Amino acid sequence: MNAPMPPQENDIKLPDAQALGRSMADIAARSQKLVNEWMKRQAAEGMALDPLNVGSAFLEMTAKLLSNPSQLMEAQMGLWRDYMTLWQNTARRIWVGEEPDPVIAHDPRDKRFADPAWRQNEVFDFIKQSYLLSARYINDVVTQVDGLEPKTAQKVDFYARQFINALSPSNFALTNPEVLRKTRETGGENLMRGLNNLLNDLEQGRGNLRIRMTDTEAFKIGENIAVSPGQVVFQNELMQLIQYSPSTENVLARPLLILPPWINKFYILDLRPKNSLVRWLVSQGHTVFMVSWVNPDETLADKNFDDYMQDGVLAALDAIEKITRQPKVNAIGYCLGGTLLASTLGYMATTGDERIASATFFVTLTDFADAGELGVFIDEEQLTQIEEKMAKRGYLEGAEMATTFNMLRANDLIWSFVVNNYLLGQEPFPFDLLYWNSDSTRMPAAMHSFYLRNMYQKNLLCQPGGISMKGVGVDLSQVKIPCYFLSCREDHIAPWTSTYKGARNFGGPVRFVLAASGHIAGVVNPPEGGKYNHFINEALPESPDEWFKEATEIAGSWWPDWQRWVTAQNAETVPPREPGKVRGFKALEAAPGSYVAVRS
Repeated sequence: MNAPMPPQENDIKLPDAQALGRSMADIAARSQKLVNEWMKRQAAEGMALDPLNVGSAFLEMTAKLLSNPSQLMEAQMGLWRDYMTLWQNTARRIWVGEEPDPVIAHDPRDKRFADPAWRQNEVFDFIKQSYLLSARYINDVVTQVDGLEPKTAQKVDFYARQFINALSPSNFALTNPEVLRKTRETGGENLMRGLNNLLNDLEQGRGNLRIRMTDTEAFKIGENIAVSPGQVVFQNELMQLIQYSPSTENVLARPLLILPPWINKFYILDLRPKNSLVRWLVSQGHTVFMVSWVNPDETLADKNFDDYMQDGVLAALDAIEKITRQPKVNAIGYCLGGTLLASTLGYMATTGDERIASATFFVTLTDFADAGELGVFIDEEQLTQIEEKMAKRGYLEGAEMATTFNMLRANDLIWSFVVNNYLLGQEPFPFDLLYWNSDSTRMPAAMHSFYLRNMYQKNLLCQPGGISMKGVGVDLSQVKIPCYFLSCREDHIAPWTSTYKGARNFGGPVRFVLAASGHIAGVVNPPEGGKYNHFINEALPESPDEWFKEATEIAGSWWPDWQRWVTAQNAETVPPREPGKVRGFKALEAAPGSYVAVRS
């Protein structure tokens, strides 16, 4: 029998009463100040009772559910039978010493229940299985309601899972064996440290909870991340253009322009030398130019999608042509940067601008009909509220966008840190990827409204003439240059089946490659790491399922496949180009530049 042994007196560390009293007084004062400031700010900004427009979706779901009481009754009876079996199994473990099979088993990949006590201790095993049964019941009920509009059903399913995740017993001190063990060992100091961590995060967020995911003091841009050598050779109010220093005896004649998203910062492609795509591209002979977008404030509120094309893509092309004296470039667009690249290519196809010879799209949506779970946040009520906020500030605050993305992987990016920081009272581990993830950027009001309404809500980019750039209608079918689409099988931001559908809208030869893993890890996957396979298929059939069925699985990184594809089009070489050596484009400052250092 594995019933929990009562703690021995000498096992328990007792807290210092005076220190505890001082800590509680300090916490009380800080808490009161935070509450007062938060209430004042809510009164000034106006408090929306249902900012995510969840209530109406659940009301509709409830009405549909009650119209079929037999289905609900059947689900409840199934839950009751499972609970009775769980009670019987637990009693057999405690009193007879049997080890019956679990009524419901947790996913072995679920880190919430990794502690051995969740399996070995009868009480915690009962708590775990009870939670999993309830979670399955809730999920089955909300996903099997007939007659809901697809968008409503998606919203109900998403927020039901948020509710289920929040109620996990691992998130509460009294039902988490690891937290109870830590509390006994430290005499409750972990909970006091955790409360202090919570207050620190609330203070940093000015009353809004901004969970610290990593040790932000462990990293400094340009010192131990984003360290590839280069120079800023051009800048305007929207971007800095970085030219990286060559590392080979000769370089490819055709330069390479990278357009990262401006939802996050470019250095995800240059975190550390061992996983830096920038470093690898330079080592393969590319003259790499990187756009580093500004972190906008209220002065840039009126900047639109057109401006990001004109002062971003086209301005970079102008500068690169003068610096390298090459009439054509290869271009890469990552996520939103890829959507901008596609829009620009549609504009260039109509205006006769042929300076981009090939285009590569990393995890890029150009058809937003099925945008995955991000679509939960796109309805008229939520868009109106976002636009009202942006009208007051001139931009969307970066932390608000970060919270949206974190909710897509709540157990990994929210609740694991709640347990670590607030219940266990531990400092978050230094991790460069999470530092980048927390280094969020703002979005100009006009641009973001255009993007959400025309791409996500109306899905106009994939329609010929659906959107206009500088008054010119965009038709992706007129883009005839070779295109390379890299998507990721477990992408929760740009579902690969949707990126595949968008790839078929282009008028030229398209190579579609599917990498394993997700939106970041599938892209940033250096060959030296030996991680994550990829799939290739020379054909581009109508159905993504058909494409995958006939695809060939290749071990390791997709980077060499892309290198072979791009050099097959033009492998001419020239002497290396040192940045900052061309008149009119002298070095303004060393890479990674100053724009990327501005924090929201």
